[in-house]
Amino acid sequence: MLIDAHQHFWKLADRTGHWPPAALEAIYRDFGPTDLRPELERCRVSGTVLVQSLPTIADTHYLLEMAQRNSFVLGVVGWVDLLAPEAPVQIAALARHPKLKGLRPMLQDIPDTQWISNPALDPALHAMQAGGLAFDALVLPRHLPALQTMACRHPSLSIVIDHAAKPEIALERLEPWRAYLDALASLPQVHCKLSGLLTEAGACPTAQALGPYVDHVLKVFGVRRVIWGSDWPVLELAADYPGWLAMARDLCRAHPGMDDAGMAAIFGGNARRLYHLDPSIDGN
Repeated sequence: MLIDAHQHFWKLADRTGHWPPAALEAIYRDFGPTDLRPELERCRVSGTVLVQSLPTIADTHYLLEMAQRNSFVLGVVGWVDLLAPEAPVQIAALARHPKLKGLRPMLQDIPDTQWISNPALDPALHAMQAGGLAFDALVLPRHLPALQTMACRHPSLSIVIDHAAKPEIALERLEPWRAYLDALASLPQVHCKLSGLLTEAGACPTAQALGPYVDHVLKVFGVRRVIWGSDWPVLELAADYPGWLAMARDLCRAHPGMDDAGMAAIFGGNARRLYHLDPSIDGN
């Protein structure tokens, strides 16, 4: 069962003052289920995880509505103001929705690099754990030490690093991303998404450019904690859907020791387990 664990829908009318800018013509329009469904059918993708892209409760409700209307959306990662006094109550209410599977603060847009390590977030994070929700971390390399501090304080909270923390692929820079990622990978509840990498590769979004980064993610997280996602429609800034899926498969297949079970885990099984997309999943 092939799962795309990271895709978006949006309406430009709701995004005034928010990314993307009009200069990004390829993605400066509405994107919804009718745009994605043909790609899923062409690539034989069975289902997706729909991820927030606006820091509003209204966006979370919109995504849950889309999930209810479209059976291929197996789960939603939404947004809550985790520092708000009412956050635990909001999280408990949202967690009752069968398709809410996680929450994601947009850490890359928060000026304070240490924000996620603030103990004032603990009531909201405890509410996430109680609700069985995963924590998606939209981070840059500089956020990883603070994320590690938070993760150590919440060892039972499932965490997934989106887009492998956006390493500086265009600059061919591995450090300090590599060292920070090594430290986080030592924590068993932390996972990593193979998504959003082509758009970090600048003018050369090639398999050769991505290879050292994909190899390192697989080396330190192993095949049971790596999850593939498209990052569609942001992906369209660098490649098409089938092209990225084929490239990701080739890169993973080339990793030393990779077998069919590992490929099945990366491209579906791990997402199903982390996000509880299928209650019958047995951990494989």
